[in-house]
Amino acid sequence: MSSQPNSYTDSNSHYAGASTPQQGGLQPDSLRQDASRQGELQGAGNQANGQRHSGEDPARQSLLNVRTEVGKAVVGQDPTVTGMLIALLCGGHVLLEGVPGVAKTLLVRALSTALSLDTKRVQFTPDLMPGDVTGSLVYDSHTSEFTFREGPVFTNIMLADEINRTPPKTQASLLEAMEERQVSVDGVSRPLPSPFIVAATQNPVEYEGTYPLPEAQLDRFLLKLTMPLPGRAEEIEVIRRHASGFDPRNLSAAGVRPVAGAVELSQAQAAVAQVAVAPEILAYIVDVVRATRSAPSFQLGVSPRGATALLNTSKAWAWLSGRSFVTPDDVKALSLPCLRHRVGLRPEAQMDGIQVDDVLGSILASVPVPR
Repeated sequence: MSSQPNSYTDSNSHYAGASTPQQGGLQPDSLRQDASRQGELQGAGNQANGQRHSGEDPARQSLLNVRTEVGKAVVGQDPTVTGMLIALLCGGHVLLEGVPGVAKTLLVRALSTALSLDTKRVQFTPDLMPGDVTGSLVYDSHTSEFTFREGPVFTNIMLADEINRTPPKTQASLLEAMEERQVSVDGVSRPLPSPFIVAATQNPVEYEGTYPLPEAQLDRFLLKLTMPLPGRAEEIEVIRRHASGFDPRNLSAAGVRPVAGAVELSQAQAAVAQVAVAPEILAYIVDVVRATRSAPSFQLGVSPRGATALLNTSKAWAWLSGRSFVTPDDVKALSLPCLRHRVGLRPEAQMDGIQVDDVLGSILASVPVPR
């Protein structure tokens, strides 16, 4: 797996993944803020269409305000926050990869607070059982009946911490919840709350005693976002906040407040569904996906589910950018976070030190872009 940080390129820029793959994906500047770093997203096509910025759409502005609120608790992870918002807009799940201590848990908590959504955290361990995640039947001695006790999966944002540290049996307990948004226990299907997404974390540098997720489960994640270590200036800001009394366990004291909710999120999802996609863009998405299946360095290419995921995330990115249509740059911007976990390198490519993001960057540079 690539250890390069994800970033979303600005919709106005040209992709440079083939020569500098570390720049492919989501850049913080894509959601450029104003002089006070509290501004709104700049998207390609706004001036071309005579559209005003995101202030025209209350739902969009509410979601952009979420980034500001999360920034009160988390420093330097704007691309990951944007990826989480895209996942919520698409109703998809996110795999977060980063070393311990880069604020993965804090980011999810701050995001759920800003969105007025419920969140629950589960520490995945080797002895965790499926019922500890989904819930189980419990005997009630007063009624002499079995009643269902909900597990932590019954929430809006479930943080599956170190998901690769639990055996496949427990990992698989999430498959139905992720795909069908329901849990079946004792033959009874119970729907999960809406919205519902899984934010699963992995440590990219420690694999001893872990159980790698199978391809079938990786394919259920809409995006794989890597959380890099902060830069020097950002790390100084982190230390400054802690020196001033910042307590990551008390988000209200940090000033994080709800600025959106399930209603705004539902309105935004409906708006994303109306984003137009030209036939040429659909063909471009298919060409990119098919190219992964014939790439010499890959033994596993992207499935049609991956093509659908790339389409949906591109629509969400276009809407966040203030446009009602998808451009090729939207597809390029989401290709790395959307596809990097759906492909598999050949052993000889791994021995040569080839990275997944490098190959995807070469594919994006070689597939003809519609004009």
